[in-house]
Parts: sequence; C-alpha cells; structure tokens
Amino acid sequence: MSPTGELIVPDEPIIPYIEGDGTGVDIWPAAQLVMDAAAKKHGKNIAWREVLAGEKAFKETGSWLPDETVEAFRDLLIGIKGPLTTPVGGGIRSLNVALRQILDLYVCLRPVRWFQGVPSPVLHPEKVDMVIFRENTEDVYIGLEFEQGSPQAVQLIDYLHDQFGWEIRKDSGIGVKPISETGSKRLIRAAINYAIDRGRKSVTMVHKGNIQKYTEGAFRNWGYELVREEFADKAVGWDDCGGKPGDKVLVKDAIADITLQQVLTRPDEFDVIATMNLNGDYISDALAAQVGGIGIAPGGNINYVTGHGIFEATHGTAPKYAGQDKVNPGSVLLSGVMMFEHLGWNEAAADIVSALERTIADKIVTYDFARLMDGATEVKCSEFASAIVDRL
Repeated sequence: MSPTGELIVPDEPIIPYIEGDGTGVDIWPAAQLVMDAAAKKHGKNIAWREVLAGEKAFKETGSWLPDETVEAFRDLLIGIKGPLTTPVGGGIRSLNVALRQILDLYVCLRPVRWFQGVPSPVLHPEKVDMVIFRENTEDVYIGLEFEQGSPQAVQLIDYLHDQFGWEIRKDSGIGVKPISETGSKRLIRAAINYAIDRGRKSVTMVHKGNIQKYTEGAFRNWGYELVREEFADKAVGWDDCGGKPGDKVLVKDAIADITLQQVLTRPDEFDVIATMNLNGDYISDALAAQVGGIGIAPGGNINYVTGHGIFEATHGTAPKYAGQDKVNPGSVLLSGVMMFEHLGWNEAAADIVSALERTIADKIVTYDFARLMDGATEVKCSEFASAIVDRL
C-alpha cells in the first residue's frame, strides 16, 4: 500500500489461491487458464501460490484453516479461492466467515449483471445491473448465540427477564444481533465511494428498520448522517433533495421485503445496494437467480482501508460433480475479473468479460446453460475455458 492508501501492484504479483473443495479441482484450473492468458496479453504475469483450506487442508495438515493460509492472505494482501466445505459438528462455524472476520474483510462485494444469451427465468434480465455491498462482520453471522436448553441460554433469558422484563419462552434458542455505527458507516462509505468512482447514479440502503428500529433502523439513519457529514459535495439523501439529486449520487433507502419484490418488478431503479449481512445474503442470491444463477455469480471480500481482498466463487462445492470436468467455472472466473479490477488491471478484466460474453453468445456453454438453451453446444469445463481464451 502507498502512503495515500493505493495498492502498489508489480507486473508479477504473488497471489495466494485456494483451489477449493469438491468441484474446485475442475473450476480452478479452468479459471486460472483464462486469467493467465488475459494477464499475459497485457504484459502481466501472476506468480500463483497455493495455500490450503477446507477438506484438502484437513487431510494434509489436520487443520481446516491453517495459520499459514491466513498469514499468506494477510501478508500478500490479495487472494482468490474456490468453494470450501464447512466442517459439520463443531469447530469453525464457516471457513468463509472465519476468513472474513479474521482479516476484517468488512465488504462482501457482489456485482450482478446479465450476460447476453444466458438463460434467465425473468422477462428482462438485461435490466439487472446492480452492485451489492453486504456488511461482512456483524449481524447474526457473528455467531453470538446459545442453543435451546443450554445453561447459557437459560441464564441469558433469565437475565433479560429480570433486568428488562422481556418475556422470552424458556425453550428458546437465543442470539444477539449487533449492528454498530462503525461497521455501518464504513460499509456505506465504501458503497458511496464506489458509486462516485464508477459513475453510478444511486445507492440504496436496504434494511428492516420499520421493525428492528435500533439495529437496522440505525443502519439507515447512520447512512444518511454519513452523507451529510462526508459527501455533501458529491452525494445527497432522498429527503434532502426530494428525489432530485442533480449531478450528485442519490442515496435512498428501502425496506428489505419490498426490495425483494421490486428488484423483480423494477430492477432498473436499483444501482448500488448497501445492506447488512443477512439481508445481503438473501438479496445477492435472489438477484443472481435473475441473471442465470450463482454458477456465474462472482464475489469479493474486501477491506478498503488495508487493501486486503479475497475473491471467491459464491456457490457451493457440489461434490457429486467433482472431477467430472463438467461444471461452469464462471463464478470463480468472474471473481478473478473482480480481482483484476481491484489490482488496477482493468483492460485485462474487460477482455475476459468480452470473451466470456462472446463464448456464451456463440452458444458454447457448460451443461447448466446447455440444457436451457436451444441449439447450444455443450462442452466440458476445461473446453469452455479454452473457448474463452480463443476469444481473447
């Protein structure tokens, strides 16, 4: 990082990667092939360094998330990963969540757009072009909960009754949902900066503040406060402009349940979305379904202050397909595109997107798309990657 907070990227950066469990053995080599070809076209080269996590790590080291892996991501700043299995029955709640929390990767960045020719269940998928900023370190995902009937749950329920008069059923599991001003403002700040830098028109804060007034409602209020305090020259809240922002970025808010309806019925009214952890999880997958599914949905986990970023496939491991050279590598490949953009390799990133679009437009696709398209040529995962490289 430079003194001004910008990434200093050499022409041959060392980038740690996690192959991923299940179909990671198929989709990672395919995505790597395309990324290497695009980088080489623009005089760049990536020195890949494999690090371990998930089942492969457990088999080789006895740890699901070795310290060496965390340190590699911490020291080298930028990395990428395939899907990971989360151990069942104790231990780490989620390997993905663990990495986000350990490295304070407070933004889960999920751009969602349609690629021409991709099968979609909606009439106008071309209207979907949104970027989701999901808060990554708070909300119910922080894991502050106790099992029903445990001594801790009984003690907490009794305490809440005695201190606040809260009537909670004795046979309840119980959890805590923290939403902080610090976490909220840094997430919304990142979303507004992104909108300004990318020429986006609006930022919508999605929340359930009509019911959860002091957590999600506070998220909304802190967002509008932030606009007035830090962005008065470049952004404006809805209430302060009557929905007429002029040449500024419009910051508005929407209730979560209504948002899930309106992204279907009026998707072109949404641009950048800033929201909390659980809402962001729902919305990301709902939007991905409109443009072809999470099989081609990319994601990045970023700390814009330190420069750290881990980019990842957003789907599961699909172990029954592992080793069959069958599944779509689009999610991890497009996550690589996001990584290139984060590195400032924008031309190489744009080339990958263009080549991917042309491959799909030529109806050369993996089985998930082929079964939904007329006249498609179904190819293997590796063949799909080779077809994209041919169009670079």
